[in-house]
Amino acid sequence: MFGFNMFDNVGRTFKTQYRCYSVSMLPGNERQDVEKGGKIIMPPSALDQLSRLNIVYPMLFKLTNKKTERMTHSGVLEFVADEGKIYLPYWMMRNLLLEEGGLVQVESATLPVATYSKFQPQSIDFLDITNPKAVLENALRSFACLTTSDVIAIRYNKKDYELLVLETKPGKAVSIIECDMSVEFTSPVGYTEPWQKEAPLQETEDMAVDSTDYQDTTQFVPFHGSGHRLDGKKKGTEVKSSQGQNAQMKRGIPNYDYKKGKITFIRAPKPAERTADESCSESIFEAFSGEGQTLRRKGMKGKQ
Repeated sequence: MFGFNMFDNVGRTFKTQYRCYSVSMLPGNERQDVEKGGKIIMPPSALDQLSRLNIVYPMLFKLTNKKTERMTHSGVLEFVADEGKIYLPYWMMRNLLLEEGGLVQVESATLPVATYSKFQPQSIDFLDITNPKAVLENALRSFACLTTSDVIAIRYNKKDYELLVLETKPGKAVSIIECDMSVEFTSPVGYTEPWQKEAPLQETEDMAVDSTDYQDTTQFVPFHGSGHRLDGKKKGTEVKSSQGQNAQMKRGIPNYDYKKGKITFIRAPKPAERTADESCSESIFEAFSGEGQTLRRKGMKGKQ
C-alpha cells in the first residue's frame, strides 16, 4: 500500500460540492452565533480530508454558485454537519442566490491580510448608532474574511443591519483575522443631505420703502388720549430732533438716522408765551391748586 503515490495529496487544494442549507435548518438548538457571523459549518469528512492536505491556516474557503457564477469567501466554525451538507448564514445564501438544498462548490483559498475596507449601510437606521465603527469592529470578530460586493449582516441591540462591502484592500477578497484594518463609511442608501438655509435677503436701495407706508391708522394705538402735565405746561406733539428740525414722533417708527455710538436726547420745545386774552379764554391746568387741611389749628399752637 505504500509507494511513490503515498504523498499525492500533499500540496493539493480542497475542492468539493455540498448541499447547502441555512442555519435555521441545523438540527439541535438554534445557533445565533452562526447566523450573525461569516463562518460556515461543514461535515467531519471535510476536516479529515483537510488534515491530510497542506492547507494554510486559518482555513478560508471560496464558495461558488456554478449556476449564477456568484462567489464569496468564508471561514469555518465547526465540523458537525451531516455528510454531504453544509450550513451557511442566511445573508450568505442570499449573496450566492442559493435556495435550500442547492449545490455550492467549496474550495480552499489563501487571502491577503486586510488593510482597508469601505462599507455602505443599506438603511438610514444605521445612523442611529452612536459609535458605528465600534459596533462594526465588534461584529467583525465573528467574520474570517470580506469580499467586495457582498452584503453582510450584523446584529446590534436586537436589530439587524445590512452593509454593502464597497471596497477592500489589498485585494477583492481579504482576511480580517488578527489585522489592523482602516474602516470607512459612505452615505446610507436613501440618505439625502439636509437643505442649506438660504441667506437672508439684504435690503437694497430699490427695495427701500418709506417708513410712513408702514403706519396703519386703523389699528389700535395705546395712550392716544389727551393728558395734563404736573408743571402746568400743555402737552405738545411737536418735538425738536437732534439735527434742529421739527419732526412728529410716530409710535413704532424707528430712527433711521441713528448712528452707532451716538446718543440723542429729544426734548420738548419751550411753550410760547400767552397773552392775557388767551389766558382768560383758556383755562390752564394747575397742579396741586386745591386747598389743604391740617390736623392742628393755628390758634392752638403752644397750648397743651
